Amino acid sequence: MLQSVTLISIIALAGIDQLIKLLVIEYLKPIGSFPLIEGFIQLSYAENTGAAFGSFSMYTDILSAFTVIVIIAGIAAIIMKKIKFGPEYICVAAIIAGGAGNLIDRITRGFVVDYIEPLFIDFAVFNFADMLITCGAAVLIFCLVLDIFRDSGKGKKDEGITV
Repeated sequence: MLQSVTLISIIALAGIDQLIKLLVIEYLKPIGSFPLIEGFIQLSYAENTGAAFGSFSMYTDILSAFTVIVIIAGIAAIIMKKIKFGPEYICVAAIIAGGAGNLIDRITRGFVVDYIEPLFIDFAVFNFADMLITCGAAVLIFCLVLDIFRDSGKGKKDEGITV
């Protein structure tokens, strides 16, 4: 049951990403930019042929293949119950959804539609799928590092026990 809900959630998040991008193409592309909070953040239409923040733009096919592998591996891990439910599980689902959203763009448009532009920092234009991937990966890394520290702490406690 959990796997079904998760897969539906992944599809829904990728669908939300695609809906936002369709709206961006329809309404933002013709005007270019629209300030949300003056001097802080604006919506700006951008076409990204690379990976995160425009990197690897010469390797779109490799990026797409890598994304497909990550999506398949993540879905397999969810279906085969290789990840217990918790923060890591939710992170993997978010990464899959974001990857799927951007992969759909690469396949159907030849580029990824970006539209969120922070103005308070010198940073690239990004999108909802990028946020899913970045936040999912950051929290997943944090959880994995935390697990490593917990495991290393348990080992030290176990070493001090003598029978």
